[in-house]
Amino acid sequence: MTLQGSGLETERVRARVVATFGRSSLIDHESRILQATRRGKRGDVVVGDWVSASLATNDQASIELIEPRASLLFRADSYRVKELAANIDQVVVVFAAHPSFNPWFVWKALVAAAASGIEALVLRNKTDLPDASDAAAFVQQISQLGWRTLALSTKVDSAAARDLLNRELLGRRNLLVGQSGMGKSTLLNLLVPDAHARTQEYSHRLNVGKQTTTASRWFPFGSGALVDTPGFQEFGLSHLSLNQIAGTFPEFSALLGSCRFVDCHHHEEPGCAISAAHAEGSVSPERYKFYRSLTASLAK
Repeated sequence: MTLQGSGLETERVRARVVATFGRSSLIDHESRILQATRRGKRGDVVVGDWVSASLATNDQASIELIEPRASLLFRADSYRVKELAANIDQVVVVFAAHPSFNPWFVWKALVAAAASGIEALVLRNKTDLPDASDAAAFVQQISQLGWRTLALSTKVDSAAARDLLNRELLGRRNLLVGQSGMGKSTLLNLLVPDAHARTQEYSHRLNVGKQTTTASRWFPFGSGALVDTPGFQEFGLSHLSLNQIAGTFPEFSALLGSCRFVDCHHHEEPGCAISAAHAEGSVSPERYKFYRSLTASLAK
């Protein structure tokens, strides 16, 4: 498309956002990486967005509009919202026995994915580590609750790990999330060998050095993509309502709607089917405590 105005012709193209920092973004138009700024706005461009951009000279562009998103995953606390990626169809939650993992981080990521209508895969990494019984038991619990799981070690057999990952990730647009130190970068480099070089290119083009490690990045992967995110320790869910949260618990699904009160918070209310299931042992104490913690402020 060519736009005309003031005697000048401007070419407009459709491109994918592959990295962002402030008002600056990198967009990919037919494998050509351009540095772009959002015209007239700030902060509403997310990695994974399809955008329409007008081209300038020297690999520069202006983002004119953002196409409607098929999905958007973000985390939020009481202070800020952090968008992770748009137009993804699978969240891969990576954890390992060491450094010590937080089960609630994994559960929160699964809640966020389910609330956004995005499939999830829980990946136990570094299975070769000793003293990993807690990690093995945790991934078994996740599987019993109905989520897809995968366990592997890139150190013991990288070829086998690559085959397992390809089976679950190829053809999908995958977002990798996890606490710091869980091995996401190793997994990314195993599947996209030039990811490190491209990350350096992104940092150079955006001219922000190490600060770009705080941002997500989109890497083409077969017919899909891998989106790398920085490691973080907390996955805020303050953007979700009580009903949204309860609806993401697989063990609650057959019980929702069976409580005495329509507006039951599933805490201390009489006739609550979920608290009764917890008392009978069909809802685990750890999971019920997790639910109560997420919804404590919403149930007041």
